[in-house]
Amino acid sequence: MRPFRGVPLLVALLTGLTVVGPANPAGADPAPPDPCAARHRIQVPGAEHQESVCLGDLTTAGLAGTPYTDMADQAGLSAKGTRNPSGVPGIQVDGYFPDDSRLNATHGWAHDAQFVIRLPENWNGGLVVTGAPGTRRQYSTDALISDHVLAQGFAYAATDKGNTGPDFFTDGREAGDAVAEWNRRVTELTRAAKKAVRQRYGRAPHRTYMTGISNAGYLTRWQLENRPELYDGGVDWEGVLWTTRGPNLLTSLPVTVARSLGRASDEDLIDAGFAPGSRFLWPYHEKAYWGLTQKIFRAEFDPSYDPGCPGSTAGSTVEQILAACASDASYDYTDRPASVRRAVEKVALTGRIGKPLITLHGDLDTLLPIKTDSDVYARMIDARGRGGLHRYYTVQDGTHTDGLYDTYPERLRPILPCYRSAFVALTQWVEEGTAPPADRTIARPAGGDVVNSCALERRS
Repeated sequence: MRPFRGVPLLVALLTGLTVVGPANPAGADPAPPDPCAARHRIQVPGAEHQESVCLGDLTTAGLAGTPYTDMADQAGLSAKGTRNPSGVPGIQVDGYFPDDSRLNATHGWAHDAQFVIRLPENWNGGLVVTGAPGTRRQYSTDALISDHVLAQGFAYAATDKGNTGPDFFTDGREAGDAVAEWNRRVTELTRAAKKAVRQRYGRAPHRTYMTGISNAGYLTRWQLENRPELYDGGVDWEGVLWTTRGPNLLTSLPVTVARSLGRASDEDLIDAGFAPGSRFLWPYHEKAYWGLTQKIFRAEFDPSYDPGCPGSTAGSTVEQILAACASDASYDYTDRPASVRRAVEKVALTGRIGKPLITLHGDLDTLLPIKTDSDVYARMIDARGRGGLHRYYTVQDGTHTDGLYDTYPERLRPILPCYRSAFVALTQWVEEGTAPPADRTIARPAGGDVVNSCALERRS
């Protein structure tokens, strides 16, 4: 009589025992698990829309020319000779959270609050989160940050901050709302990415790091001050400083507009905190940054100052912005109504960090002068009694964007290799208890590959 093969299964159902069938019925080696199959299990919590894909290389070397990165949005952020790792297979999840603004047209979605999450096949147990610098979008730091941390085995997540482009200030109902959303979107993505990591690997990340450059450096500061429970540490690369009483961008940039219109001298800029040695960079910043940056952030925090400006920024030339917003040359933050300070207060920093933070800033930064930015923030941290959680490195001859090194290789040095060294120092600080070097100026070396190497320690 043929035995009833369903009996073992019936017994298992009744007793709760697990039935393990033959792992290798044909005698062959068992097939390894398919990492691509995991992409179907990943559902980013809170996402309104998402698309997942399994890729042979999650770095820009493999993604360039595909819909999964945007090389144009990375322009100018790194020096041309920068070497990046490649060959990191894994899963990429693109999508967006619910939002009612439509400034980000990536993927043809015309929807803000877009994000990217990358999950490498060989995971080291960690997660790195960042936001877009400037008014860029979620792929803008792929070469600066994503490539490097993915190669180390970290999962990676980035957000467009909830609004993008030179008219980002049109988002939100009240002054300051657009920038306040940036912080909220980073928090939202961090929480969601941690859960997506658990879905992919079966456990939550054991370490989560926040990091970023410029506006995303600000986001790093804010998150470690206000949401420290979500992170184990961060690296702040020349973050923007927002304080309610100043200094902030609205106290440092008006003099640059006045100079552009012939109403202020070079000495006025130096008195305002701009480094005398950065004069050779002023013509470029006059065309690319100063008037534009003053206009869009003044429009964000103080739209009533000049009803004729805001207006649309996209497509405008520098000359058109200066002509339409010439009133910014006379802007005096200290004389503005209390409502402006309340708008800035929504996003202001305090220095009360709750997790280890490493700050880097170039001494020739000509958009965010170091004297009115990171020097001040370091003192704020010390005043809050949090100096033991902070390391501050001034990068000699560093400026706001490394792309300018290619124009002035004899006068500048890229900050990116110092940032990468700082990130390693942070992970050793957090995970091994090895304290980073004390605060210092990282001198430009007389020789060697300054584009790809940077030692945080002094060399005897």
